[in-house]
Amino acid sequence: MSVNIRKLIVQVEQTRTEMGRPVDPPTRKALAIAVIENPCAGRYVENLDALVVIGEELGGLLGAECVKALGIAPDAAQSYGKAAIVGEAGELEHAAAILHPKLGAPLRVAVGKGAALVPSAKKMGGMGAAIDVPLGHKDAAFVRSHFDAIEARVADAPRAGEIVVAVAVTDSGRPLARVGGLQVHEIRGEDGLR
Repeated sequence: MSVNIRKLIVQVEQTRTEMGRPVDPPTRKALAIAVIENPCAGRYVENLDALVVIGEELGGLLGAECVKALGIAPDAAQSYGKAAIVGEAGELEHAAAILHPKLGAPLRVAVGKGAALVPSAKKMGGMGAAIDVPLGHKDAAFVRSHFDAIEARVADAPRAGEIVVAVAVTDSGRPLARVGGLQVHEIRGEDGLR
């Protein structure tokens, strides 16, 4: 692996009740975060291929960690998302290089398909900065019940020369979702939209 990971954090959030009503089965979101060294920190780098390779490595690693944390088969994953926070010695384009060209393909393998675009967010930030990792259904972008997010934050990251990279995977949509739209049982999963 070409990426230098200082920390790897994996957590699962379960919602068991909402507005006094039981959520059965509980909705679950897994979040895997890697705090990595930014090989381009402190200088302008024209060719960001090193970060693209890191993104590809992290897509598979973080996606697999989420699926493992949920204790599900890859095909049972329902939604996903990705995000990155770049420390002050980097630039926003460093996050884009990690997140966009190649992170998605190995993440899709980790979740057993993924016809839809992977929702993403990126920003610059200092230690303890938070970012909301957007979520959407992995096979159909129009499934409103799966429009959601989970916050990612690491108390001591990103340091100036680091990037925090987060991937989230769920085994369900929002608790007690009821705003209509395409339903999970109606998904065709061919075009990434429906």
